[in-house]
Amino acid sequence: MSSNRDRGRHADISHVVARHTFGWLAAGNAVGVLLAALLVWPALNSALGSWTYGRWIPLHLDWQLYGSCALPLVGVLLAWCVDVRHPQAVGQARIALGAWSLALALGGLSWLSGISSGKPFLEWHGWARPLLPVAMLFLWSLLSAHVWWRRDQFSQAGCAARIGLLIVLLVVPNAVHWAAGRDVYPSVNPDSGGATGARLLASTLGIVAIYGFIAEVLGISRKNRRAWYWGYFLCSVLVCIAIEHGDASHHETAQIVGLATLLGWLPLAWTYFGGSNGEPAARRWWAAAFGWWAALVLSGFWTFLPGVSERLKYTNAMVGHAHLAMAGLVTCANIAVLVELRGLKALRHFWLWQGACVVQVAMLLALGWFEPDHWDDVFLAARWTQAIYAVRLLTGVALLGVSIVWWWQSLRGEKTENAGAS
Repeated sequence: MSSNRDRGRHADISHVVARHTFGWLAAGNAVGVLLAALLVWPALNSALGSWTYGRWIPLHLDWQLYGSCALPLVGVLLAWCVDVRHPQAVGQARIALGAWSLALALGGLSWLSGISSGKPFLEWHGWARPLLPVAMLFLWSLLSAHVWWRRDQFSQAGCAARIGLLIVLLVVPNAVHWAAGRDVYPSVNPDSGGATGARLLASTLGIVAIYGFIAEVLGISRKNRRAWYWGYFLCSVLVCIAIEHGDASHHETAQIVGLATLLGWLPLAWTYFGGSNGEPAARRWWAAAFGWWAALVLSGFWTFLPGVSERLKYTNAMVGHAHLAMAGLVTCANIAVLVELRGLKALRHFWLWQGACVVQVAMLLALGWFEPDHWDDVFLAARWTQAIYAVRLLTGVALLGVSIVWWWQSLRGEKTENAGAS
């Protein structure tokens, strides 16, 4: 009976995570549709008054990053640390997730009001600057308290791993608050070489580490591939340290070779996540995530090459590449995580989401490729460029519709589970 009650509480917490995740996915997509509409009908800017394109961009970017992308990872931390035997565990998780969402909502209000640091993804400024760090510290306190309560349940290694992670996580709120300051570094750094091989490699290895950790926590990885996965990760980190950082040209052989090490992750990721462990309903989401991951790595390496980078930089191709990463890879992987956490059942419209993403990314990449030879067509709204923007808008509407359905499913799923438990 106790085990069933504990599983029910785990499911309750995961349902709350799913509800917040899909709520912010829908909100971020709604802003994305508005931005896409402004590109098709620029005159709409006048109707929005001071809330024009530039004011809405932070909401689209940050609600996706700190909302729909981050919250499933928060769900993993809750599942790993929270003691569901505690009578207030579900309520405490609700408060922590509510505080996180409140910070995002108030942050959006500040950005629409023009209160922003001007730094992409670090727009927290003025009265809004401490909002997210405070929510992060509240979550950290909850996790720490439950690890302390459960310390006798863990093995020595398990307890040490959780304490070590908590020490690392304590740095994050302070780092976000510090980095958001206008006096730390400029929004556009004139001394930076931009997206160098070293920086792209480092950021991608961060994703590799996060999802590798998630696979370990959820117990879905192939254990006979663990040594290969983490061994190659260590080698990749050493390569990243060895190649030049800072203002390094993408023409340098070391930068190209360093970034090429990411190609080795294609077979490794497939074998590491490709086992029969985990929830059956999550497998197609893991497969879709791998497909997007392969496309991201291959296209990212290709667009970094000399000649290609010069052509595609500052074009819609880079926007398409960002959508490939966020709407494709991260969304599919995070939905797989939510299913593994048993926070939801099978979601509808799997293929509609994948198809809309494919069309949107392909159209933006194509527009970006022709953009350097047709700047006037892009900026003077030629028919063919406006047609591409219209297709982008339609695919955005499709993604918005699917995300609303998922959010509604998460709400209904939570109510159904709670009713069944009672």
